[in-house]
Amino acid sequence: MDIIHRVGIKAPVAQVYAALATIEGVAGWWTKETTGVSAPGGNIEVVFSSPNGERVGAINMEVLALDPEQQVHWRFTSGPEEWIGTDAVFKLLQDGDYAIVRFAHRNWREPVEFAEHCSTKWATFLLSLKELVETGKGKPAPDDVWISNWH
Repeated sequence: MDIIHRVGIKAPVAQVYAALATIEGVAGWWTKETTGVSAPGGNIEVVFSSPNGERVGAINMEVLALDPEQQVHWRFTSGPEEWIGTDAVFKLLQDGDYAIVRFAHRNWREPVEFAEHCSTKWATFLLSLKELVETGKGKPAPDDVWISNWH
């Protein structure tokens, strides 16, 4: 099972790539608590906290590919059990005034309810990416959109 989304961002693809391929960029749209080395073979850790600062969870991922202005590819090595061994792939292309992001969270072992939750959360974070690139300010965790009792 795969989660897939497509979003257009009114900006040069180079700006979108920078927001996906750097620690500072990821901290601007996914979670403020992002550390590590964003380079092929490097590892990135993202930590999720509640608005009051309580740690909710963390995910580690290996950077498998950074193809400038074309693709960012991560493999999840820790975090929710359902995520371990899955891949997040952001494919990029320029279409007129828009950078198109074709996102996939691939290789889920089974279509569980948590995948449905994650699909919606990925959509909100992709919109956060869009806001970051288009306006200079995204909505990374802990300021992200809460979609359910799971956050």
